Amino acid sequence: MDQEAQPTPYGKHQAPARYEPGDGCLTTLVRIPVRIVVLVFVLPVRMVWDVLVAGARGADRVLLRPLGRGLARLFDVLVATPAVWLYRSVLTPLGHALRWLATALLVWPWVGLWRYVVVPVVRYGIAVPLGWLYAAVLTPLGHGLGWIGRTLLAPAGRGIARALGWVLTALFVWPVVGLWKYVLTPLGHALTWMARNLVALPLMWSYRRLLTPLGHGTVWLLTVLLVVPVVWTYRRILAPVGRELLAAFAMGWRIAGFISRAVGRVLAWLAWNLVGAPMIWAYRRVCTPVGHFVRDHVLAPARRAVLEAGRAARSALGAARETVRQARRDAWRALAGKRRVAQPRELNGSAARRLGGEHHATTDPSAAPAPEISPLTAQAVKRG
Repeated sequence: MDQEAQPTPYGKHQAPARYEPGDGCLTTLVRIPVRIVVLVFVLPVRMVWDVLVAGARGADRVLLRPLGRGLARLFDVLVATPAVWLYRSVLTPLGHALRWLATALLVWPWVGLWRYVVVPVVRYGIAVPLGWLYAAVLTPLGHGLGWIGRTLLAPAGRGIARALGWVLTALFVWPVVGLWKYVLTPLGHALTWMARNLVALPLMWSYRRLLTPLGHGTVWLLTVLLVVPVVWTYRRILAPVGRELLAAFAMGWRIAGFISRAVGRVLAWLAWNLVGAPMIWAYRRVCTPVGHFVRDHVLAPARRAVLEAGRAARSALGAARETVRQARRDAWRALAGKRRVAQPRELNGSAARRLGGEHHATTDPSAAPAPEISPLTAQAVKRG
């Protein structure tokens, strides 16, 4: 490729940022020992952290997730499914029944009372009489009283109101206006002149000539004696030290991570080669052949022998049961004699045709010959 290869990141972390110029050779000389010391203190912490992270991930994968799934399944089987069944099969019908019962006992009586008792009583016992009273009595009475007020009482009221207004003005308004105009206003002007010339102007002169220069001097002294040393200390001492400590901690944490992962890989390699690989070899080379040999040459013949013994035992038991049955039947015949077998007869009870045993005659000379086809067969032929 013609393009220049770009630098790849160092693991998951980029290279540390450049330091500000002007750190000095002392900072450069102190940087490496500080990082070594920080690495010595950070390495055990990082290894413990990696062990805890690996243990937490393993516990989550091996213990917590299966336990959570088992608890969820157990909750679903023991709680959720019975609760859903109880809700659907018991509580829902019970709720419908209670709602219907509550409606029948509480709602319908009040609705009927309101619709058939309260509304007719209010409408025809109160509203209609009040409407008639308002339209037939109160409205004409109000119109008459209004005409009397407009014609007789309004002129007298206006005259009384004018006289009363003049008296109130003479008693209350004119004294207050005179007091405000001839007493309070000159007194206010005098107080304002005194406050301005005796208080405000001296205070303003003191603020401009005394307090402002004094404040500026105090601020300058605080800046020079306090802020400048603090800023210089922060920029020249605290910031470089803190930056170096943070950079040393970050570098030590990354290097400790590499060392911790290398140690973990070594331990995993040792565990695999000392424990895992021998166990797998022993399982494949020793346990599996031994198990196959035991299965094919010990368990399978034993199983076949057990099955054959079971079949022989079942055959022997069957033969013994059959012998006992035969002996019981023979003993019963010897004691009770041979059982007589009932002979079947024709359905119509005809004496001319008998289908009995060998000791009965097939025909009766004194009876009329019966048809060769039985009545049931003849009916079936007719239906067909």
